[in-house]
Amino acid sequence: MQLEGSCHCGAVTFQVDSPHPYPYQRCYCSICRKTAGGGGYAINIGAKADTLQVTGAEHKRIYHARLNGSTSSGERHFCGTCASALWVYDPDWPELVHPFASAIDTDLPVPPERVHLLLDSKASWVDPDVGKHDKCFEGYPEESLAAWHERLGLVR
Repeated sequence: MQLEGSCHCGAVTFQVDSPHPYPYQRCYCSICRKTAGGGGYAINIGAKADTLQVTGAEHKRIYHARLNGSTSSGERHFCGTCASALWVYDPDWPELVHPFASAIDTDLPVPPERVHLLLDSKASWVDPDVGKHDKCFEGYPEESLAAWHERLGLVR
């Protein structure tokens, strides 16, 4: 599925192909929560890095989070004008890019279940909205984005 996204002010727009477009993972870690998660979590989608096309890249900035005193290799791309979170890229997985669902303008499919991850670092004020079929994890689940889509027959 081709996804189109943008920042709030429109300075940065992008397109990317995603075989895994369901916005089903809610990440409660402090990095996602503080850089992109107004509801106490952020949602990333899986996409193919080699298909990413960006307009207005000169307005884009990159943030490398600090983890236990070390700088993460993950690149959190955001608009330098309006600060909208756009996508995460990690050179450890060069074939992938993870757009934030909040930056996607294309209608996304509704997931049949959700995964709530890194609940061990959620903010005390966050009360996760866990559905009947949702799965919850204190850390990372073993099932990847691709495997989740495949298990549910949702690969596009």
